[in-house]
Amino acid sequence: MAYMSLRNEYMNMPPVTRAYTTACVITTLAVQLELASPFQLYFNPILILKQGQLWRLITTFLFFGTFGFNFFFNMIFTYRYCRMLEEGSFRNRTADFVLMFVFGAVCMICFAFFVNLLFLGQAFTIMLVYVWSRRNPFVRMNFFGLLNFQAPYLPWILLAFSVLLGNAVYVDLMGIAVGHIYYFLEDVFPNQRGGFKILKTPSLMRTLFDPLPDDYQRLPEEQPGGFQWGNQNNRPANENNAEHNQEQNDNAENR
Repeated sequence: MAYMSLRNEYMNMPPVTRAYTTACVITTLAVQLELASPFQLYFNPILILKQGQLWRLITTFLFFGTFGFNFFFNMIFTYRYCRMLEEGSFRNRTADFVLMFVFGAVCMICFAFFVNLLFLGQAFTIMLVYVWSRRNPFVRMNFFGLLNFQAPYLPWILLAFSVLLGNAVYVDLMGIAVGHIYYFLEDVFPNQRGGFKILKTPSLMRTLFDPLPDDYQRLPEEQPGGFQWGNQNNRPANENNAEHNQEQNDNAENR
């Protein structure tokens, strides 16, 4: 019974959250069982560029350390805020959510070339938390029953807690910076006077992650050529006949 409820809960997870958290757990489990080594997973620009070890661009986001408090703490926050984002502001917008993942990963990798960072999973989690907190500014939060605050302060509370645990402060700062860049480009700049949407999800990505249902009826603006406003020549013949008859009736009444 417990297995079925756990399985149902797992299958009810939104797809991106399920895929990412599963990959993180499997990667950590592989290291724990000595099937893989952290030395094969960490971000190393020299090995990536000179030896073509491109998998490090992905595995650097999947390893949170061996099983312990730090691992479970990060996984809880990753699962919670990744799921709330996907079921909240990204509901029915899986392609846009994947684009946010790609954007955040690319930005962090670019930063990592100039900063000595081995694993970027914690920074990625902070990015997810930051975006969620800015999109839910009025939510009241409670941190271990000690602090009550508004959601936008959550990334900074986690930053302070990370410092108390002895973690490097610039890891969380990078996650906050990348999260703010995404939030500004996606939510702030397009709403400014003269602003426009910079991050546009490619049509191929929408085809892969947001397939249309079989009974979907295309809107007029989605048809090839869009609306036919003012195009008198393309109107159906019955509409033209109706207008002609109306004109004849009006003329008869005026006589």
